Amino acid sequence: MDDKKILSFDANELQKYEPNRYPFLFIDRVTECVPGEYAKGYKNLTNNEWFFPKHYVGHSIMPAAVQTEALSQMVTIAFTTLPGIENDDVEGASWSAKFHREIYPGDRLDIEAYVKSFNRGVGKGYAKGYVDGELACEVEVTMVIPCIFNEYRPKK
Repeated sequence: MDDKKILSFDANELQKYEPNRYPFLFIDRVTECVPGEYAKGYKNLTNNEWFFPKHYVGHSIMPAAVQTEALSQMVTIAFTTLPGIENDDVEGASWSAKFHREIYPGDRLDIEAYVKSFNRGVGKGYAKGYVDGELACEVEVTMVIPCIFNEYRPKK
């Protein structure tokens, strides 16, 4: 029997694990999370999002940078729910993104994020975003969690 605890967070609870705040918090809910393994959730997109009126006037779509950040934030949740990391800073070290379709106001971006590796404060993960079951975007990311990483740095 699998005894892993599956977590879920509403918008207020997820702020314990994700350091970004409005207007830079790009996930609304974490529906399922096993710390250090995966996190799943979504972002509901409305016409009221601050980035829609400013980008591509007359053809509002979710900017690629915002898509990348939303996916990266879900990867962050998979790491920051590990014991001892809650509320600590996470720094993105590198990422590689692919975009497959446009995302519009009214869409719901369902996000699945997975941890590939985590060692000495350096984590690698990937996430995929879906709209109506269709792959819309994906990202691979490397993150550094300084509170752990700095323990392994050579002392001067």
